[in-house]
Amino acid sequence: MTGPWPQPLRGRLDDHVVESGALRENPLGDPHVRPLWVWTPPGYDRGDRRYPSVYVIQGFTGQLDMWRNRSAFRRNYPELLDELSPECIVVFVDTWTSVGGSQFVDSPATGRYHTYLCEELVPWVDARYRTLPAPEHRGIQGKSSGGYGALVTALLRPDLFGGVASHAGGGLFEVSIRPFFRDAARTLRELYDGSVERWLADFRSRPAFSRPNDIHLLLQYGFSAAYSRTAEIRMPYDLETAEVIPELWESWLEWDYPRLLSERADAARSWRACWIDSGTRDEWFLDLTATWLRRELSACGVRDLHVELFDATHAEIEYRYPLALRWLVERLGA
Repeated sequence: MTGPWPQPLRGRLDDHVVESGALRENPLGDPHVRPLWVWTPPGYDRGDRRYPSVYVIQGFTGQLDMWRNRSAFRRNYPELLDELSPECIVVFVDTWTSVGGSQFVDSPATGRYHTYLCEELVPWVDARYRTLPAPEHRGIQGKSSGGYGALVTALLRPDLFGGVASHAGGGLFEVSIRPFFRDAARTLRELYDGSVERWLADFRSRPAFSRPNDIHLLLQYGFSAAYSRTAEIRMPYDLETAEVIPELWESWLEWDYPRLLSERADAARSWRACWIDSGTRDEWFLDLTATWLRRELSACGVRDLHVELFDATHAEIEYRYPLALRWLVERLGA
C-alpha cells in the first residue's frame, strides 16, 4: 500500500487554461476562462504515434481540482489512471456552474456548455496533441451527472464520440429525481415559507449542505436551470404540493433518456462501445436507470454494450473508472 502523498507520475498531466467564446457572458456570470487537464501516457514524448482520446466529465457540483481529492487509503482517479497507464490521451474537463452544474447541455439559463465541450475543447485538444481525430477513436466518461452527460453528449454528437462510459449515471428522471420533489417541498415549507429564493440566499450565506435536503434543492434548482427553455429558473413542480407542472416538467423530459433515445437510436447504434455501471445500493436508485438502459440500448442494437451492477452506494466508486477506461481504450484504439 502506498502512502497518502502524491507519487511521481509515469505519464504527464498538463495543466492548461482555455478561454471560451461559448461561455463568455453566460447568464450566470460564471467564468469563461476554464482549467483543463490533459494526461498523456508514458512514452508520448518519445515518438510521433497518435492515440485515442477519452474526455472525462464530472458529476454535479464537480470542479476540476476536486479530482485531486482523496479518501483514506484510496487513490484518486488521476493516480489510478497513471497506475493503469493506458495507451490513450485523457482530457479532464471543467463545466462547473454557480448553480452546481451544467448537465453538459446548452441552456438559456446557464450557458452553452455542450457547445463549449464539443465545438471548442475537442478541436483545441486535437490541434495540440497527437490524437486520432475521429469518432471511432474518441470516447467520453463520467459519473453521476457526468455519466448522464457522457451518454447525452454521445447521443447528440456521434460524429465526435464513438465510445461512452457512464458510472452511476443520472437520468430516467421519473424514477431518480421526481420522488425527491416531496422532500424539497417540505423543506421549503418548514424553513423558507415556500420560497426557493429564500433557500438559495440562505444556502449561499452558510457552509454548503449544512441543512436538511440542501442537496435535493440544489440538484433540482440546477437541473431546472439546465433544462429551462428561457433565462428564468423555475422548479418543475408546485412548491406546496410537489405536483409537477406539466409544461415545466416537459422541458426536463425533453432531455431524458426515453425521449432522446427514441429520437437518436441511430446515434447509439453507431457507437463502437458503451459501458454502464451502478451500485446496487445507489441512493438515487440509479441502478434502476442502468437496468432500463441495458434493456433499451440492447433493444435498439448497440453493438458492444457492457452493463454491470455491483455492491456499492453512489459514493466512493472511483475504482470503477479505470475498469471502464481500459475497456474503452481496447475498443477505441484499434
